[in-house]
Amino acid sequence: MRVLHLDAGKEMRGGQWQVLRLIEGLAAADVESTLLARAGSPLYREARRLGWRVEAIGLTNAVRFSRRHDAMHAHDAHGHTLGAIVRGAPLVVSRRVAFPVGSRWKYGRARHYLAVSQFVKGVLVQGGVAEEKISVVYDGVPLLEEARGASVLSPATADALKGAPLAVEAARLAGVKLVLSNNLEQDLRQAGIFVYITHSEGLGSGVLLAMSAGVPAIASRVGGLPEVIRHGENGLLVENSAEAIAEAIGQLIRDPERARQYGHAGRQTVIERFTVDRMVRHTMEVYRQVIS
Repeated sequence: MRVLHLDAGKEMRGGQWQVLRLIEGLAAADVESTLLARAGSPLYREARRLGWRVEAIGLTNAVRFSRRHDAMHAHDAHGHTLGAIVRGAPLVVSRRVAFPVGSRWKYGRARHYLAVSQFVKGVLVQGGVAEEKISVVYDGVPLLEEARGASVLSPATADALKGAPLAVEAARLAGVKLVLSNNLEQDLRQAGIFVYITHSEGLGSGVLLAMSAGVPAIASRVGGLPEVIRHGENGLLVENSAEAIAEAIGQLIRDPERARQYGHAGRQTVIERFTVDRMVRHTMEVYRQVIS
């Protein structure tokens, strides 16, 4: 089986890391992948560094390579548009975002959708995509070494849909220093609490990384995040107010045993439901379905 991946992302965010993990998992299963990515982007450079086949994304390359592959897999909005235009291998689209469906024409072109959560599946159905054309395939993350630190960590982002300013204000109210991270896998080693605040979320791969490292997570009660965190069992869900977030931070600081239990339960959740192997296996099932 040969799969052409399309991703025009300018930044290295959760979706781009999923592309690399998928390509690696597919290679282990003897599936050949070619990635079309924005030339010079972090994804392009990282794929090259890892030795994967990668070319510049664009209409000419999409047309040329689609004829040599059994399926196309679009991983972002631009890739989806490009795949919808190209006539060639059947198109599979990963839908990771929670905002409403836009172009009905574009969304009618794909053979199948991989929704990153049940919440996102619901958004697709509301947008007119037939339910039988949608499979929920959760993100997969590596199982990180268990954290041994005490810092309060949150992702660094300028995305207006994310809640970095709220997290900063909450940390101030809680009287703690908040570390804003550009490299979660590295910085989680020193974390004791992970704060993930957002106004819109398909699933939350950053939360999954924290949980894989056994770091107790506090996250917004929005989008697909309640499919990851069971409030009071493997983490805490909060409303998007600085006061509510600060209170959750204070709870975990005042009760380190509860924090430890949440961290352990979160790590177990990843092992059971959100591994890379599981993500790759379910994605391959969809590939087989669309090319059969």
